[in-house]
Amino acid sequence: MIIDKELDRILKKVEKPARYIGGEVNSVIKNPADVSVRVGFAFPDTYEIGMSYMGLQILYNILNKNPDIYCERIFAPAPDMEKIMREEGRKLFTLETFTPIDEMDIIGFTLQYEMAFTNILNMLDLGGVPVKSCDRGEDDPIVAAGGPCAYNPEPLADFVDMFIIGDGEELLEQVALMRAEYSSREEYLRACSQLDGIYIPAFYDVKYNDDGTVKEYVKLYDKAPDRVRRAVVTDLDSAEFPTENIVPFIDTVHDRAVVETFRGCTRGCRFCQAGMIYRPVRERRPDTIKEIVREQLKNTGHEELSLLSLSTSDYSRFEDLAMDLMGMCKAQNVSLSLPSLRLDSFSFNVLNEIQGYRKSGLTFAPEAGSQRLRDVINKNITEENIYSAVEQAIELGWETIKLYFMDGLPGETFEDLDGIANIARNILDINFRIRGRKGGRFRVTVSVSNFVPKAHTPFQWAGQDRPEMLREKHNYLSERLHVKGITFNYHETETSNLEAIIARGDRKVGKLIYRAWQLGCRFDAWTEHHRGDLWQQAMDETGVTPEFYAYRERSYDEMLPWEIIDPLIERDFLIRENEKAKEAQVTHDCRLGCVGCGMNKHAQCFHSADEDMLKHIGKEAASG
Repeated sequence: MIIDKELDRILKKVEKPARYIGGEVNSVIKNPADVSVRVGFAFPDTYEIGMSYMGLQILYNILNKNPDIYCERIFAPAPDMEKIMREEGRKLFTLETFTPIDEMDIIGFTLQYEMAFTNILNMLDLGGVPVKSCDRGEDDPIVAAGGPCAYNPEPLADFVDMFIIGDGEELLEQVALMRAEYSSREEYLRACSQLDGIYIPAFYDVKYNDDGTVKEYVKLYDKAPDRVRRAVVTDLDSAEFPTENIVPFIDTVHDRAVVETFRGCTRGCRFCQAGMIYRPVRERRPDTIKEIVREQLKNTGHEELSLLSLSTSDYSRFEDLAMDLMGMCKAQNVSLSLPSLRLDSFSFNVLNEIQGYRKSGLTFAPEAGSQRLRDVINKNITEENIYSAVEQAIELGWETIKLYFMDGLPGETFEDLDGIANIARNILDINFRIRGRKGGRFRVTVSVSNFVPKAHTPFQWAGQDRPEMLREKHNYLSERLHVKGITFNYHETETSNLEAIIARGDRKVGKLIYRAWQLGCRFDAWTEHHRGDLWQQAMDETGVTPEFYAYRERSYDEMLPWEIIDPLIERDFLIRENEKAKEAQVTHDCRLGCVGCGMNKHAQCFHSADEDMLKHIGKEAASG
């Protein structure tokens, strides 16, 4: 489509106008008159961040392959663009056809981070769509949302018509096609509610106890499910994956070809939501992966390839795959990135081969400073593992080591924080022992994020540290890490507390989000845009407090707001894991034997496309 004169005039006044023009290589242009359903895939942040999200490329590809569906992209405009759009009366539009988003049949938001929720309200308002679902009529789009944050949908229940829970590859296309079958919003939502993975908040009334906790969900539509089961793609190898990715005109956060090797994780870290909600492990065959790589590189011209998974080297045939991909990339002068590696001897050999003389930083994520606390969180890594890997890295020439930890974890003491400082200092000593005076440029970067309890994890009942305690811990670490050769970074306390309020919120938290948006909160994850004073004002006016939602430890007897969602992981398993955490007892990787999470009642664990891969996993498990 052609940019009109008014938009052309606006774009000349804003930073990075290429964010708003569309027309990139491999973007899809259809005639809207030729399709039955128009879907706006909305990412509630700027273009550069949204275009780095692989899920957008996957779902955009799947929907647009169907001749009856047109999927177009929508991003949050930067503040300078929003200001001019509001002054000029220009509605938020899609990139493919510059169509105002209120003309879409469905607007689907991806929920990757709680601090983007005010952007969702702002985008709807800027697009002329009523912000609250109860105010929408038959001519308004259906507002849908999915992604990891949808596993607690309640804070957005007043604004979202339909939540898509779980894998969206098969479900989203079905839901889109169903939209053309029903002229009535109510009939359409009722039909969708019968599908696994679809939650319609309007079909449930929430009752509260006198103490403010959730008492029960009362169904307002008798055929609505008692709990909404997440949707699962059982065979990842046959699932659609894009090979003609859109190539942005401007730099994005991750500007590269990406292939998802497998989905899920077997390690069972107790703080990790992704490790729970993406179970079971499902792999793609090596040949499938290599074919996707060949096609992506041919169709995009990217100069970097990255593998996508929660733990890259846990792929059952990682060694063979890594060597094959390394050869393919070298032949095409493409760099290969292997994030989330288990840093063993093979991985170091691969990294050394990939990076040659240009050694970028290596990343380790011990998460906790002491072995006791690593056992509490079920992070099955020892200091011996860390130091052995560091020695190999230094001997092979790496000069930057990045360490990721969390503070505020359940059961944490200041001795555990001492452990963080000791690990960093010991790494400096290892470098000096190996390199002596030659190690002058060697640096250790320690980054600490604040623990946020998340839904459907063993730590969902845990309270979060109060801000004064988090600040004390940050200051404590700052003093102990004030050493030449060590850089210390930590996450902002206020943002983490807000994240916890929303992550563990009920429908009442929606009033907080709405009021914060009214007061002008946008891009709350961005330090330069975050307005803590406005969030505090919103809390004062709505009565939503961090004491109730963030800091409070919850009992097993309390009904949690997100229990309307069934993640297919059993509640009893999460309770057992939380109790084991209190005793610092570890649970083995489930490749070494089933740990009883309940997932195997619904889908085959370690699902692979062929028996040989399953046998390979079995051998790994047998060898420990």
